[in-house]
Amino acid sequence: MKIMALAKKESQDILKNKIYLMVIVVQVFIILGAFGLAFMSSVVSDPALLDDYGPSKALKVGISEDLRNSTLAEDLESQNVNLYYYKDLDQAKELLGTRLVAVIEVSPQPEQNVTVDFNTANVFYPVISTKVSNAIVKFKTDKRLESAGLNSSQIQKVENMVNLNVVPVNEKESSGLALNSPYFVEIMYGFLVPFILLLPLFLASNIVTDSIVGERERKTFEVLLMAPISNTMVIFGKTLPILSFALLQSMAWIFLLDLLRVPIYNTLTLFFILLFIGLGFISIGIIISMFVDSTKEANSAITIVLVFATFILFMPLFIKAPYFEVILNFIPTVLMVKLASTPVLNFKTLLYAAPTVIIAVVLFLLTVRYFRHERAIRL
Repeated sequence: MKIMALAKKESQDILKNKIYLMVIVVQVFIILGAFGLAFMSSVVSDPALLDDYGPSKALKVGISEDLRNSTLAEDLESQNVNLYYYKDLDQAKELLGTRLVAVIEVSPQPEQNVTVDFNTANVFYPVISTKVSNAIVKFKTDKRLESAGLNSSQIQKVENMVNLNVVPVNEKESSGLALNSPYFVEIMYGFLVPFILLLPLFLASNIVTDSIVGERERKTFEVLLMAPISNTMVIFGKTLPILSFALLQSMAWIFLLDLLRVPIYNTLTLFFILLFIGLGFISIGIIISMFVDSTKEANSAITIVLVFATFILFMPLFIKAPYFEVILNFIPTVLMVKLASTPVLNFKTLLYAAPTVIIAVVLFLLTVRYFRHERAIRL
């Protein structure tokens, strides 16, 4: 009952904190913004997606009027590139960067060397560059085959020696992703999903620090220490509501991601991992509170810790080194990526959570010890 009374008081303090409620709203905007950024960056980097969502037709590429019915022009048009036929090359180059993304120049026969000027500042430059490069490769190939004496039908047979038919298997069991793009999947599951789920836990460590140091500044901390309640009960009373609110937010973000068509798998196992990560962060926050005298110092200290923790947790997500794989598997964020991105739950994967659980428990025990020391000094 004593723990519940303290936890109830702590919960009320959190819910009355307008800054905390505002930060929750800010997290929603961060999630939507991150999703939108991943979506748009995937579209502008994938020619097929760019065609599906339409902007490529608004992008113009300049090509000489003499090449109107050439294989180069036909191939560019087949790739949904909007062509602007120019008569004067200099005038076309003046439009580069305003009306045109690229200007193609082909030297006279027999050489017919191709030169392309690109507006690299255009956000769609990577996609247009890919399409133009593909068309130029095909154009040069056709010219070589023509010079070898092949007619148009023979050239078609050489260039299309294999017909690929894709047969979908288990189509009903496939995930309904918001965007069918490898880049989108990689950036969402490989970075943004763990970042989004850990946001409330980062905030939790800050809240518990403000809670303890705030009570000290309000001169109510000594009253709490004199209450007939054990050190462990005090820690639990402080930790439970903050950790519960953080985990509820993480679960809410999982639901939000699902609404955005980014399905998250193994939610119960993820909840277990997040529970101990949150316990670790909150324990660190309480330990910091024992060594500082003001909220300003506490916020500065916890910010430094979170920056360091962010580096430790997220840097492994960008490391692709087979000889580090065994070590990286024990990093919580790497484990979260594996759990969130596949419905298959491997028992070996669960073993990788052991260090996270052990570190969190050790930090909590250290918290109880230092809190007991602080209580002895103040009483």
